[in-house]
Amino acid sequence: MSDIGSGDEGISSQKYHGQGMDAGGNNFDSGQQPQEQELATKMLQIQSKRFYLDVKQNRRGRFIKVAEIGADGRRSQIFLAMSTAAEFRDHLSSFSDYYSSLGPPNPDNVPDDGKLKSEMMLKDNRRYYLDLKENSRGRFLRVSQTITRGGPRSQVALPAQGMIEFRDALTDLLDDFGVDDGGFKGELPEGRHLRVDNKNFYFDIGQNNRGIYMKVSEVVPSLQVKSNFRTAITVPEKCWTRFRDILADYCDKMCRAQHPQDPHQEAGRGASRI
Repeated sequence: MSDIGSGDEGISSQKYHGQGMDAGGNNFDSGQQPQEQELATKMLQIQSKRFYLDVKQNRRGRFIKVAEIGADGRRSQIFLAMSTAAEFRDHLSSFSDYYSSLGPPNPDNVPDDGKLKSEMMLKDNRRYYLDLKENSRGRFLRVSQTITRGGPRSQVALPAQGMIEFRDALTDLLDDFGVDDGGFKGELPEGRHLRVDNKNFYFDIGQNNRGIYMKVSEVVPSLQVKSNFRTAITVPEKCWTRFRDILADYCDKMCRAQHPQDPHQEAGRGASRI
């Protein structure tokens, strides 16, 4: 599963903004079918913040989008695969127990970084850092989502008093939709090999958190370094049909160009049919 829900396709953005815009301000009301389907949603009001928990589904599976709307209207969000959401729910219970065991806030006994308890979750190429923190405004759980290969960090901050309410809402959604991330779970086709002159082409089918793909590798012997020179392209499964159609169209055009029909023969065929 993001890159699970790498972008909001605008299905539920109206409840955040009241307009037909996605998080990036792009107009999605273009008549096109959305890439994502919203299956369920819950809204929580915790202190001055609103939290939306949206169960969504796309061709890569199911996931939960957690959006935080601050009192100033500022919006931040993270994405959780269903299995990650279940792990997060369990962590919420332990964080809540720890929070309950704490005494009143003591400004003289706070760690320099403000962290009281921390955990980490890992899912595919995403890391989630859970930090129960304390500052002058109180105690809160910060949930940060990062991508291991680099990229922007996104995070939400949940007031500590609302952890149980948030956990219960998450549990309701998981009870309704399960903890299975979905997506393709069958056996992928075996790889193929094609040799043309001194070149070798390898067709390998793989799957990652972004979906199924085909990697086409070209291997050419290199005399200079006494090894093989390899290049490769990756074709997502969602565009295989279009990729095939374009290739077939070029094959047809080249076939007609290399074997043109005799116009006199075509005229004779037309006369015989008459």
